[in-house]
Amino acid sequence: MTLAQAISAPWQQPYKRRWLAAAGFAVLAMAAVAIWGSGYAHRFYLDEANARGTNTLRLALAVLRGQTARYENLPEVIANFEEIEALIADPDNPELIDEVNLYLKEINSQFESSDIYLMADDGTTIAASNFDTPVPFVGENFRYRPYFYDAIDGGEGRFFALGTTSFKRGYYFGAPVVIDGEPRGVVAVKADVDSIEETWRGGDFEIVVTDPEGIIFMSSHPGWLYNSLLPLTPERIARTAETRRYAETELRELPYTEANDDQHRLMRIEEPETAGEYLVVSEAMPEADWRVSVLLDTASARAQAATTTIIAVLAIALGTLAAAIYIQRRARLRERLHLQRETKELLERRVAERTAELASVNLKLEEEVAERRATEQMLRKTQSDLVQAGKLAALGQMSAALSHEFNQPLAAAKNYADNALVLIERGRIEDARVNVNRISGLMDRMSAISRHLRNFARKPNEKLAPVPLEQVVSDTLEILNWRIKAADVDLTVDLPGEPLEVVAGPVRLQQVLVNILTNAIDAVETGTDRRIALAARRQGERVAIIIRDHGPGIPPGLAERIFDPFFSTKGVGKGLGLGLSISYNIIKDFDGDLRVGNHPDGGALFTVELRAMPGDFMTEAAQ
Repeated sequence: MTLAQAISAPWQQPYKRRWLAAAGFAVLAMAAVAIWGSGYAHRFYLDEANARGTNTLRLALAVLRGQTARYENLPEVIANFEEIEALIADPDNPELIDEVNLYLKEINSQFESSDIYLMADDGTTIAASNFDTPVPFVGENFRYRPYFYDAIDGGEGRFFALGTTSFKRGYYFGAPVVIDGEPRGVVAVKADVDSIEETWRGGDFEIVVTDPEGIIFMSSHPGWLYNSLLPLTPERIARTAETRRYAETELRELPYTEANDDQHRLMRIEEPETAGEYLVVSEAMPEADWRVSVLLDTASARAQAATTTIIAVLAIALGTLAAAIYIQRRARLRERLHLQRETKELLERRVAERTAELASVNLKLEEEVAERRATEQMLRKTQSDLVQAGKLAALGQMSAALSHEFNQPLAAAKNYADNALVLIERGRIEDARVNVNRISGLMDRMSAISRHLRNFARKPNEKLAPVPLEQVVSDTLEILNWRIKAADVDLTVDLPGEPLEVVAGPVRLQQVLVNILTNAIDAVETGTDRRIALAARRQGERVAIIIRDHGPGIPPGLAERIFDPFFSTKGVGKGLGLGLSISYNIIKDFDGDLRVGNHPDGGALFTVELRAMPGDFMTEAAQ
């Protein structure tokens, strides 16, 4: 019997009305979701994209301000040197020129700036750090540049431009050379911006920086350079040409249209290579007279909004279908009851003739009821078992993590306890006391590990601080010393002579090194070459910790999965596959990076990159 047949029966009219009401409600609900819900979903995901763009914008502004702050006082410091003042007073002295050229070249190399040069009061360059390059600044006149005439007037010179000699972009800082209270020359420092642009590329956003005329002079998309976001009026072109900001570079307007709503600024770019709609987040940088903008492609947000709307419509459709099935079942039950009543009346009329048949029918009905009750009890028991199984699964995951994290400190504590018993038997009480103190330290270590596991699923609240790398390595080797000796491993540690401090948490960083070194010991203890090397090197503002073993290395195709939870290359029962996953998350919490690969000469190579302390880095740069 079909649904249409069921609801067409006279006794099914109430169900028919309910069905039609439910169907009408479903149609209205789906229309409301498609119209109103779609708009809400678009606003929601555009708000998310706007928040990501704001965070990216703040980071970009911080990098730009940090780069400008690094060089803004350098010209003033150089201008006060006696050699500079002496050369300004005697600009034709060849010995002074050679001395200042070499001096400026040395400073330029130390501070990693693009160029440093000295100009007389008429704008002519008399000494430069690039004096020995194919295109030196010596002899060139830059009096038309704002960083020169602002500085020669006694102010602070700042200007972004494309070099007319080197044709390289840079931000210029100028400071006057004052002799007897009068500006007699200008020291200029040019800072390179190409390195900043490189850090912007590769993300799901585009970053542009525009000058006061709206011309893009820095961009993560090279094709947008020297395009204007404002109309190139004759006045704007004249002001740009007056300072020769972009030399002979051809300027053009970026083809785009604004499509703003009440809460977001949207830009549709018509350029073929980057055509599409972008969400724009901007902020002015008044100290440099720039505007920094982050452009996020809205395709992803709109696709997510469309998907959410479709899912909502499908949910309503499924709810309507469930209601239809319910109505159909109620109609069938109603029909069955009606037939039972007719059968009962017929049986009452033939009670004398069909007594045996009636008894048989009653028996079958009782069996059916019993079967349904048994089925209901089984379903309830199955549901209870599923709930219990879910609880046991969660408990198993937590127990597995605790077992893995506590295994190594417990093994070290047992080793120290055994050694302490031997030392007590030999009367070496002081040495035994040292072992007991180490056991107490390991118990503190296990307490710290317990806090780490409790916070593993959320961002840790432990504040990052300067951590001496040498001390962390020493504590790590103390825990693993028994294991290194038992496996007969040749471990070499190569740390630089000067102290290294990294931004991290000491307990969690030690746990990362314990996990990686333990894997390295497991890899080499069954082979003939049991060498393991641990080295640390400063790389600019980062510190790299490199751990290399001479084991079989990482099997091909598994490097991308090695940091997944519960993934292990060891045999059954020899590892839970949690150590490297936990280590990876710890390093990410430190704003660092953990990579793995194979060394060209064989064996696995783990690299941990962490931030060096800013104060330490600046001390080294000043030297």
